Formats: sequence, structure tokens, C-alpha cells
Amino acid sequence: MNMRLTGSGLCIFSLLGLIALVTPARGASTVVYEGKSGPGAGKHIVLISGDEEYRSEEGLPMLGRLLAQRHGFKCTVLFALDPDGTINPDNQQSLPGAEALDSADAVILQTRFRDWPDDAMQHFIDAYKRGVPIIGLRTATHAFQVKKGTHREMTNWGKRVLGEGWVNHWGNHTKQATRAVLEPGAKESPVMNGVKDIFTTTDVYEGYPAADVQILLRGQVLSGMTPDSAPATNQKPRASDKKQQPVNEPMMPIAWTRIFKNEAGKENRILCTTIGAATDLKNEGLRRMIINSVYWGLKMDVPAKADVTIDWDYQPTNYGFKGYKKELKPDDFVVKEK
Repeated sequence: MNMRLTGSGLCIFSLLGLIALVTPARGASTVVYEGKSGPGAGKHIVLISGDEEYRSEEGLPMLGRLLAQRHGFKCTVLFALDPDGTINPDNQQSLPGAEALDSADAVILQTRFRDWPDDAMQHFIDAYKRGVPIIGLRTATHAFQVKKGTHREMTNWGKRVLGEGWVNHWGNHTKQATRAVLEPGAKESPVMNGVKDIFTTTDVYEGYPAADVQILLRGQVLSGMTPDSAPATNQKPRASDKKQQPVNEPMMPIAWTRIFKNEAGKENRILCTTIGAATDLKNEGLRRMIINSVYWGLKMDVPAKADVTIDWDYQPTNYGFKGYKKELKPDDFVVKEK
């Protein structure tokens, strides 16, 4: 899947001087999008893909390109790879290029049950302990499951740091979509600047985030998979006590911010959302919330309406286990300049 600028797009971006997209050497393990100018110039965002189901290996390169192209950030995208250099999100122990985290100003994380080698995990822990902002998408609540490495404490990292871990599917997975509903009081958060009309085909996760988070959005479970589907009326047993509860009474939190003081005494500014499959990221409102959270996390002025335009062909694979595109390599996400 090559992501290319059109001729007209290349002309526009040359005139604006917004971006210089670097083509790494053939066979590189990462993709780097070099933002040339804009508010994010001089800031480095590392995006870590690696989940078996929600196609982060397709969604995060799009977000990296968008952050570079529209906002000037340098973005490095990391992937789980097989020894031959092909992307394999099922390879839970792979994170080549983790040293990019040593210069990260912020991290966007979408991994699931990763068991990275100690050296790769240490790069992540060091960045986290520096107090970098962390934006966690979908499965980041259960980002790690360390079985072989020494960093066993990272298995519970999502719940401890992001504010919640894996609990359960609350909507009926693949049958009940999600409509985001703004939490009362959240309108004043700069993370919500210009954000509206978020609809995703991924379901609502059950979750009860920590008391010190600011809830931004709750997920209305829908009865179907289209934006005009009516709210669901079924009940579901809670994970904690198996007591039946109407799925929308109350609605589960699906996005929140948190300022977390880590064990090194530094503060991490956190945005966690339990939606965010590659297909979800086709939604403009969701992309804007994520872009806003990067600005907020870095204590930068959040745009009133951040530019989240995708003017290239972005047709991500639908989510599902074993559904990733075979034979993809990081090179396939590099913009080839004409």
C-alpha cells in the first residue's frame, strides 16, 4: 500500500513549505515524516504501532504524516516486524527502532499485549519517566503483557498510568457501533476544540477510569453499525459483579485526560481513548481530538480548529484478528516524491 502525494498536492505543499517527507534507506525498520515548518517544528513525536486487531500499522502512519504535513512535527512510526522486515502485528516481541524514543517529545501508543525485549522496553520506560505526553489509543489500556522480559511491572502499566486497563467489550463487538457524547463540563477542555460528530464502528469498551481523570466523551452504544442507528437498549453484566446493567445507563467513558505524576517525579499529560481503530480514524472529529491532544500534551496553544485534512488515498483495512495485509513493509508507507 503506497501512500503518494498527487501532483496537485505536491505543488501545494511545495508552495506552502509545510513538509519535507524523508524517504529512509530501503529496508528501514521505521518511517520518518519530517515536518519542515509549522507550530510543531522542532518537536519529535514517536508513534508506536503493534496490535493484532485494529490495524494500528495502517492508522498510525496516517496520523504521523498528518502531524508532519499539517502541523510541522517530526514523526517517527515504529512497527512490529518479522526478521525479513515485513510488518507482522502478531509479533508481540518486536519493536525495532525503539531508540527513536530517546528523543521523543511525545508518544502516541497503540499496542496490545506487547512483550518487548528488555532494551526496547527500557527506551519506552525512559521516555515515560522523562514525563513525555502519552496519547493512548484503543488497546493502549492493555498495551503490555510481559512474560519473558524483566519489566513485569509494565503489564499493569495501562491501568496504573493511563487510568484504566482491559475490562471487557461493552458494546456487542462488530455489531454495535459507537456514538461519542460530550461529557458535561468537557466543552471547556482545549482537547475538544472543534471536535464534533465522532462516530466509530468499533464498540464501546467497558471501563471505569481512575477518579482523577477528566472524562471528555462517553460512548453511546448503538443498535447497529451506521451513524443513524438508534441507541441500544439491551443490558449487559458488569465485569465486577455480573450485575445486569443497561448499556447506556450510564454510558461508559471512552476518552479522558489525566495529569499523572510518575515514579520518577515527573508529570505525564495523558489522553486515553478506547476508540481508534484505523477505520475509526477516518472520522474527522476523532482525528482532531488526537491532534489537539498532542498540542495540549506539549503545553502548546491548541488550534481552534486543527487542520486534519487527508488529501491522499486512505482506505484502511477493517479491523479483525489475522486480517492484516501480508508483505507490507515500512517502506510502503513512505511518500514517494515525484
